[in-house]
Amino acid sequence: MSMGAYDEDEHERRERKNGSVDAGFDDERTVYHGKVEYDSGDSAEALLDQFRKMKDE
Repeated sequence: MSMGAYDEDEHERRERKNGSVDAGFDDERTVYHGKVEYDSGDSAEALLDQFRKMKDE
């Protein structure tokens, strides 16, 4: 059998494997403590100026 090719038995085996759901794992949510801060950064015009500089180099 060439690589990637499989027969009917292999097809059925894969169908059985893909048809089952493994729910045996722990689905407990993790609690995170802390804070998130966002920096909006420079204005759009300042970012465009920086891009133009980088492009010219």
